[in-house]
Amino acid sequence: MWTFGRKLTVGFSLSFALLLIIGVMSYRGVDSLTGTSYQVTRTHQAEAHIAALLSAMKDAETGQRGFMLTGDDAYLDPYRTAAADIPRLLAELRPLIRDNPAQQTRLNQAAIMMENLMSLHKDRIELRRTASMEAALKQIQTGDGKRRMDELRAVIDQMQDAEEEVLRQRAADVETTAGNVRNAIVYGTVACLLLVLGAAFVLNRALSGQVGAAVRHVQRSAAELQAAANQQAAGARETATSMTEISTTISELLATSRQIADSAQRVVQIAEQTAGYARGGEGTLQGARDTIVAMRRQIDQVVGHMLDLGQKSQRIGVVLDLVGELAEQTNILAINATIEATVAGDAGRRFGVVADEIRKLADRMTATTKEIRLQIDDVRGAVNTTVMATEAGSKAVDAGARQFDDVAATFARIAGQVVTTTEAAREIELSTKQQATAVEQLNIALSNTAQASRETETSSGQTSQTATELAETSRQLLSLVQAQPT
Repeated sequence: MWTFGRKLTVGFSLSFALLLIIGVMSYRGVDSLTGTSYQVTRTHQAEAHIAALLSAMKDAETGQRGFMLTGDDAYLDPYRTAAADIPRLLAELRPLIRDNPAQQTRLNQAAIMMENLMSLHKDRIELRRTASMEAALKQIQTGDGKRRMDELRAVIDQMQDAEEEVLRQRAADVETTAGNVRNAIVYGTVACLLLVLGAAFVLNRALSGQVGAAVRHVQRSAAELQAAANQQAAGARETATSMTEISTTISELLATSRQIADSAQRVVQIAEQTAGYARGGEGTLQGARDTIVAMRRQIDQVVGHMLDLGQKSQRIGVVLDLVGELAEQTNILAINATIEATVAGDAGRRFGVVADEIRKLADRMTATTKEIRLQIDDVRGAVNTTVMATEAGSKAVDAGARQFDDVAATFARIAGQVVTTTEAAREIELSTKQQATAVEQLNIALSNTAQASRETETSSGQTSQTATELAETSRQLLSLVQAQPT
């Protein structure tokens, strides 16, 4: 079923379409009339130029004859004017007949004839200037000029007749176009009037039927609205009571949320302090570990020096062995020298004293070497003992370093757990604050809802009154669009 708005739209759309068709046809007719009027004007201009060409040729012939008879140059003024005007008139005439091939052919033929006539006139004028009057008259009496002029007049008459025919055709086109425009306007206007009257009749019936049905529906809706308003008022009172109870509960929940938020904030502070202590302990452990590493490097250096000392002691022992051997050889040599000195008697006495001193020196050297060897052996024993003790200390340092690494890793994990605990506490604090904010907003919303419920209860009475007024207005509107039975 079509609605009233759709019917109204269709009626106006048809009227608009018909008016648009009339406007388009009228515009095209006026445009055609305008083009035809331009063509008619051009045809009149072409006729004027054709007549001007014929008049110029007549003036040229008249001026030539006057000069032939009198020999006076004053008679040649029309000839000279015609000689200057004819090329201009031909040039202006050609665009005016460019849409007519037959006329262009005639114009080309006439142009050749006029050129020949003008040449003939020029020859006769020259003949009159150079010969006697009798010779010039004989040229005139031949009738060649008259024959050519008659032929030119025939061609120009054909051109004028053709232009007249074009004028008659264009006049007929103008009349036909004007008649079409008049018919379009008249018949279109009548059709528009009939369409508007029919649409008005249909719309009147549709308005009476649909608006009447709508008014009756409004009456029923007004009664339902009044009943709904009463129910709404009762529901609004119950909602207001419930909102009051919920608001009290929300207030208690808001106080609890604030306490939780405060506790979470304290937990965050304690967790941050713990994280700080953990980071400080981690730094202390790192410093102790660096110290142990330095001790390990120093112990390694001591071990290296001890091993180097042991090697040097061994080399000193080798040297002492050589020194001992030298001392024994020296002692043997000294003994041999003493024996030889005794055998020599007084001559070898001084040599014996020297040999005795050398032997004593060798004995002291041997004793000293033995003492040095004993001290070197003691040094070797001390070095070996120190190396073994240093290796044990190095192992203890390594074990301590590993324990420090374990403790540092444990502190790092503790610090990470504390950071995680801090972040969780912050999230709890943030969530609790958001919850408190949401509870506050909910409390405000519930307060607004309670206020709205009271306002709804107040407006329900107004709605009931409005429904009554709407029912009365619908009855009045129904009496306006439908005839009441008498």
